[in-house]
Amino acid sequence: MTPFRARGLLAAGAAAATLAATACGGGASEDGADGGASPEVQADEEVASLVPDDIREQGSLTIGVDASYAPGEFLDADGSTVVGFNIDLFDAVAAKMDLDTSWEASTFGTIVEGVDSGKYDVGVSSFTINAERMEQVNMVSYYTVGTQWFTAAGNPEGVDPDDACGMTVAVQANTVQVEDIQARSEACEEAGDPAIQIDQYERQDQATQSIVSGKSDAGLADMPVAVYAVEQTDGQLETLGEQYEAAPYGAVVDKENEELAEAVRAGYQAIIDDGTYDEILAEWDLDGQGTIEKAEINPDVEE
Repeated sequence: MTPFRARGLLAAGAAAATLAATACGGGASEDGADGGASPEVQADEEVASLVPDDIREQGSLTIGVDASYAPGEFLDADGSTVVGFNIDLFDAVAAKMDLDTSWEASTFGTIVEGVDSGKYDVGVSSFTINAERMEQVNMVSYYTVGTQWFTAAGNPEGVDPDDACGMTVAVQANTVQVEDIQARSEACEEAGDPAIQIDQYERQDQATQSIVSGKSDAGLADMPVAVYAVEQTDGQLETLGEQYEAAPYGAVVDKENEELAEAVRAGYQAIIDDGTYDEILAEWDLDGQGTIEKAEINPDVEE
């Protein structure tokens, strides 16, 4: 498994104010968190024509993001600019739509509701596509990721993901990993073994820190997040086993706004087709796994 390139420091907390926009429609190029330049992206006339009139009039998209989930979305060393591979991909999508982006900090569990209420035009924050979420909102697929366990280097507590009964395990609240670890804990109790102590944190960086400090024995998160955490903690952590139950990530759009969902889908497809997608993912060492060839609205997913 290829380690991810360091792209800035994990901040202690998410900014409460609007985060700095990192791309402009029409092909602006900005420096990445490691000093590299993002690819220049030109507006696509066909994609831009799909943008709803009200969005075209405002000229930008307001995007809800939980900037604590590196390398998907996190704060750069300045503590205010949001960076990450999900950010770079969607900034390129918005550029294809000839729109600017305005990233707003939020807690993960409130973003879907924020899109549904109209607070955000789009939500981009490592959302795994599942049936429950698709009942509330439209989801546009763009990458595929599974769950990965990780623990302290050397696995001093002897954690076995398939037999973690009695262990303390950290997860970020409202993620797909919560149901995963809850099901494992229930299986422990049904077998007459101690339940898993599940520590849920509002932000992923808090969950990761609990493992570094020894408060938690292990954690589980999306594969890129777990591997990036190992790299960023200078060998204090290591992954356990392989990722499993891979599923697509999706950008979140209001359920009633099918027009915007189609414009976002077309934007992702445009960057896939012209190579921008692979170029961005390569900057994060993510082009060798999880890539897709076709962006879809509400794709079929296994439950």
